[in-house]
Amino acid sequence: MVSATGRSLPRGGLGGQFVKLWAASAASNLGDGVWLVAAPLLAATLTRDPALVAGLAFAQRLPWLLFGLVGGALADRLDRRRTMVMVALFRASLVGILGLAVVIDRATMPLLYAVFFLIATGETLFDTSAAAVVPAVVPREALPKANARLAGTWTVANQFVGPPLGGLLFSAAAGLPFLLGAGGLAGAAGLLATLRGSFKAEQEAGSGSRGTLRADIAEGVRWLWHHRLLRTISLAMALLNLTLVAQVSIMVLFAEEHLGLGPGGYGALLTAYGIGGVVGGLVAERILRHVGDGAYLRLAIVIEGAAPAAIALSSNGFVVGAVLALFGLHAIVWGTLLGTLRQELTPDRLRGRVRSVHALIEYGTAAPGALLGGLLAARFGLTAPFWLGAAAGLLLLPFVWATFSETSVATARRKVATTGS
Repeated sequence: MVSATGRSLPRGGLGGQFVKLWAASAASNLGDGVWLVAAPLLAATLTRDPALVAGLAFAQRLPWLLFGLVGGALADRLDRRRTMVMVALFRASLVGILGLAVVIDRATMPLLYAVFFLIATGETLFDTSAAAVVPAVVPREALPKANARLAGTWTVANQFVGPPLGGLLFSAAAGLPFLLGAGGLAGAAGLLATLRGSFKAEQEAGSGSRGTLRADIAEGVRWLWHHRLLRTISLAMALLNLTLVAQVSIMVLFAEEHLGLGPGGYGALLTAYGIGGVVGGLVAERILRHVGDGAYLRLAIVIEGAAPAAIALSSNGFVVGAVLALFGLHAIVWGTLLGTLRQELTPDRLRGRVRSVHALIEYGTAAPGALLGGLLAARFGLTAPFWLGAAAGLLLLPFVWATFSETSVATARRKVATTGS
C-alpha cells in the first residue's frame, strides 16, 4: 500500500514510521507539559497583577487568529517533515533561552509574552503539518488507531506527567522545567528528522505553479465550505466549543461554590476528566468500530448536551467527577473520529489548509466563550453556562441529524475513492 505522496505504507498495524512520529509526539508533549505549567508559576513571581498573568493565555491564542490560515497554506506548500523539525528546534531554542534567563535572573514578563507568542506562531505551522503527516505514515484503515494513540499520548504526557513534574522541578530550581522542556522539544525534532522520504504535498494534476498564499487559503476555505459533511462538523464544533469554553471558564467557581469542594477537590475533577481521556485513547478505535462512525457523530451531539445537563442538575462532587470522566473518554473518541474523517476526506494537497480552518474556528470561539460563561454565571448563576451547553446540543440535533449518518459518511468516502477529492 502507498500513500497519496507515493510512500509505501505498512499492511496492518502502524509501522515503524508511525512509532517515530508517536515517540516524537510523546517527547514534545512531555516537554510542553513541563514548561507550560511552570510559566504561570514564573509569571506569578514576576507580577501579582491577574490581568498581566492572564495575558499569557491571550498571547498563546492570538497567533492562531492572526496566522492560523497562513500556517495551513504553508503546510501544504512545504515539506511537512522538514517544517516540523525546524519549528520544533525553533520552539526548543525559545524555551531554552527562557530557561537560561531564569537561571541568570533575567526573566521578565515581556520576555514571557514574546516566547508564548512566537511559540504559538510556530505551532500554527507545526500542528497543521503534523495532522497532515499522519495519513502519510499509516494506511487509511489504521487512522483511527493512530489518532487514538496520539490523543492518548497527549493526555498522559501533557496533562498527567508533565504538569506535576514541571511544578516539582520549578520548586527545586525555577529554570529546570524550561531547560527540560527545551530538551524534550529538541528530542522531538531529532526523532522527526529520522522519518524517511519526502512529505511534501502533491499539487493537483495539471495545476501548474502555485498561486499566492491568499489564493491558496481561499481554495481551502471554499473546498471545506462545499463539503457538506466536514462543513456541518465545523459549524457544529464552533457552537459546541463556544459553550464548552463557557463552562470551563467558571468550573473552578462551580466546584468551590456549587459543589463545596476545595482546591484539592477541583484538582480531582480535572484528574477524573484526564483519566477518562487516557481510557479513551485505549478504547477509541474499538468503540468506533462497534458503534459506527455515522452513529457516533449523532451520539456525540447527544453526549455534548447531556453531560452539561447532568452536571447542572447535580450538587455531588462524585457524580460530577463521574460525568467528567465519561466526558473525557468521549472527548478522545470524538476527537479521534473528527481527525480521522478530516484526514480521510481531505485531499493531501489541502490537508494543512482544512486543518487550519478548523483550528481558527476552535480558537476563534474560545475567547467569546470564556466571556459568555462569566457573564451568564454572574447574571443567572453558576449552572447557567452548563444549561447553555445542554440547550446547544438539543438545538443542534435536528440540524445535523441527516448529515451525521452512516450513509453520509459512506457517500463521502466513496467520493474520495472514485474522484480523489
